[in-house]
Amino acid sequence: MMVDDPADYIWSSYQCNGLGKQSILLSPHELYQQLGLNTAERLESYRTLFSTHVEDELLDNIRKASNKGLVLGNDRFVDEMENLSGRRLKERHRGRPKKNVL
Repeated sequence: MMVDDPADYIWSSYQCNGLGKQSILLSPHELYQQLGLNTAERLESYRTLFSTHVEDELLDNIRKASNKGLVLGNDRFVDEMENLSGRRLKERHRGRPKKNVL
């Protein structure tokens, strides 16, 4: 499910990393620790990561891929993810394959 504000998504760590909410379920990641010298700097830097507007077409592509459990990326990336996961992660044509008419 897509939300307007990342803090509204209950399975996100945004409330902890961006707003300072405490949780026993979260351990600060090394990269998060590098966002600032103190908690206030890290919180602000993390929120800044989410301040960029995502274009409508990209957002639509993200939603479609997410809803279908597919990977979003170029063909090489998708192929690598399929090989690593052993799962089909790109959309195939629907229906029966077309017959070759001679």
